Amino acid sequence: MDSDYSFSLTTFSPSGKLVQIEHALQAAASGGSAIGIKAKNGVVLITEKKLHSLVDVTSVQKISMITENIGLVYAGMGPDSRVLIKKARKESERYYKQYKEKIPVLQLVRELASIMQEFTQSGGVRPFGVSLLVAGFDEKGPHLYQVDPSGSYFAWKATAIGKNMVSSKTFLEKRYSDDLEIEDAIQTALITIKEGFETQLTEFNMELAIIGKNQEFKILTPAQIKDYLLNL
Repeated sequence: MDSDYSFSLTTFSPSGKLVQIEHALQAAASGGSAIGIKAKNGVVLITEKKLHSLVDVTSVQKISMITENIGLVYAGMGPDSRVLIKKARKESERYYKQYKEKIPVLQLVRELASIMQEFTQSGGVRPFGVSLLVAGFDEKGPHLYQVDPSGSYFAWKATAIGKNMVSSKTFLEKRYSDDLEIEDAIQTALITIKEGFETQLTEFNMELAIIGKNQEFKILTPAQIKDYLLNL
């Protein structure tokens, strides 16, 4: 019965579902795996980057800086993520111009969630086919949020999106502790993503970013990632 309503975004099925949102969630869940871990003194984001051997890996970026203290990673459709990244940067700049201070992480997450929700109840549009992990550090400390195509958002200590997210979350539940330092969180993130990796994990088929109290949002170079991989 629900399939009769699968082509309508704004019509609920008899079971109370908006089927197009479920399709968007599936698009995000089939994207490359991404993991976020909140430590005592910062946040780590990591994602796989599986590309054809002839693709220039430097031309593809899945982790993006929004402001000096906020960054995000996506799972799902890359073109959709670029729209949200552009909107997030504009909103951050607008906030800074008005208040002369950096936008709080939660406020930016709410803005992104509101944009994604608007695309679930308007005719002539479709939901965004991405889930986001937003990492940031502000006066309230480190933050890690997940934003889904439905417009829902959640604060997490550690989580995963994309392929293998269920097994990755189970793995994180066993290894996570509240007293993790940023260096320990990096090792945990690497081990977790390695568990679901079908080929050898190298500095060129993944991205890693960190942010901390005295550390602006930083996407690590392949050479820096290689050093961490050698210590696994």
